[in-house]
Amino acid sequence: MDFAQRTIDLARRNVEEGGRPFATVIVKDGEILAESPNLVAQTSDPTAHAEILAIREACRTLGTEHLTGATLYVLAHPCPMCLGSLYYCSPDEVVFLTTRDAYEPHYVDDRKYFELATFYGEFTKDYTDRRLPMTYEPREDAVDVHRRWQQRNGGERRVVGAPTS
Repeated sequence: MDFAQRTIDLARRNVEEGGRPFATVIVKDGEILAESPNLVAQTSDPTAHAEILAIREACRTLGTEHLTGATLYVLAHPCPMCLGSLYYCSPDEVVFLTTRDAYEPHYVDDRKYFELATFYGEFTKDYTDRRLPMTYEPREDAVDVHRRWQQRNGGERRVVGAPTS
């Protein structure tokens, strides 16, 4: 099966149904594990990006938060939210089928605080320099929640079984 073409077909169908032009197909062991179009327009959920929805489905199916051994096909280079999710679930590979520069003449999603042309740079800034107003309000009780987690996990600070290196 041509998984890249399957991704394009899902995105095309989503556009025809009134959705946005994005889709993701997750493949493991040569089989489709999960797939989804972007459903933000249909659900009014700003996190309903294709990558996020497909990752959720794949992880539920596998019973783990790790997608090692999987390849994700995404229609376009992932946005920062999706890129963070992809790093977190640790697939073997992400294949993207177009770039922002290629699709920008046809689709732009610039919002307050979220212009793709500048957004990646926002991550490297200290929180005090970001466009999105952020306030740090230190609370020792917030750290205590993490201490309790460590205690409940036998003193271990890391999530057991999480892929490293």
